[in-house]
Amino acid sequence: MTRPWWVSSNKDNESELVSWCKVNNLYLNVDKTKEMIDDFRRARQDHSPLAINGSSMEIIKNIKFLGVHIAENLTCSITKRAQQRFYFLRKLRKAHLPSPILTTFYRGTVESILSSCIISWFGNCTAFDCKTLQRIVRTDEKIIGVSLPSITNIYITRCIQKATNIVKDPTHPSHELFTLFHLEE
Repeated sequence: MTRPWWVSSNKDNESELVSWCKVNNLYLNVDKTKEMIDDFRRARQDHSPLAINGSSMEIIKNIKFLGVHIAENLTCSITKRAQQRFYFLRKLRKAHLPSPILTTFYRGTVESILSSCIISWFGNCTAFDCKTLQRIVRTDEKIIGVSLPSITNIYITRCIQKATNIVKDPTHPSHELFTLFHLEE
């Protein structure tokens, strides 16, 4: 696997990063720029911070990017946040609310958390992660008493919606990458 020049196991490419930013008219604010190191080797090494123009970047353990919290081991805390909503769903069920209202609450509180940026991260989930997420959906099904779409179905639906929106928008940068297939009957 070939890595891009900005992804490196050593810090030799610092000058290339600075020159690339200058060529592309990007100002690199070292005070606001953070560095997160993803090192999955068994014998992890201590990494020195990346130094740009004499200033060192801060090394961080996790980051919030586009509303998704990402840890240095590339895990997310989606399951914890979704499981916290079980309490409220159970309380609403004990109040004898009808299933359509419980389903609406589920879609607004739990499913919205589970499907947040799902197009970006679901393709890289392990089987264990998928099973954990699906367990949350099944627990909510039992609480509500109706069938809910699986996490895989939510992912597929969101991908189809995104692709459809790209195809419909000729100004989208990825519009030319999509070709419509017509089925002949």
